[in-house]
Amino acid sequence: MVIHRGKHRGFTLLELMVVVAIMATATLGVALALPDPGRANLEKEAARLASLLDTARAYSRASGIPVIWQATDTGFQFEGLSTASAELFQRESHWLTATVRTSTQHVVLGPEPIIAPQTVVLELGQLRVALHTDGLQPFTVRNHQPSGPVP
Repeated sequence: MVIHRGKHRGFTLLELMVVVAIMATATLGVALALPDPGRANLEKEAARLASLLDTARAYSRASGIPVIWQATDTGFQFEGLSTASAELFQRESHWLTATVRTSTQHVVLGPEPIIAPQTVVLELGQLRVALHTDGLQPFTVRNHQPSGPVP
């Protein structure tokens, strides 16, 4: 027969250390699983710009008028569009994330069915993504490995 002299109150140091280790591991797992908000914002900008470039390229082919995309200080603009189309594109001609920069100053989008290969690199801090077309396919977004500073 075992006789206990007092009731156990609280936890042992070992039990507390095990709980803290489990919590630290769970917190690390959650932190690693969360997406980088800067990367998500940059990819959203790139996808939106790729869509606009493809739309302007289709307009250029349909109208037979060359359309040129140009980067500006606060966003970008399309030249060569009709008045109605220019108003539509003008509403979308700003960066949603104010600090996005681009390495390319202009892209010619047509009117030929096949254009020269084009690449536009978008930068947000140290993050970079590239929009690329081989001249025939639509613009696609992919990660960009830095080869030097963006001008």
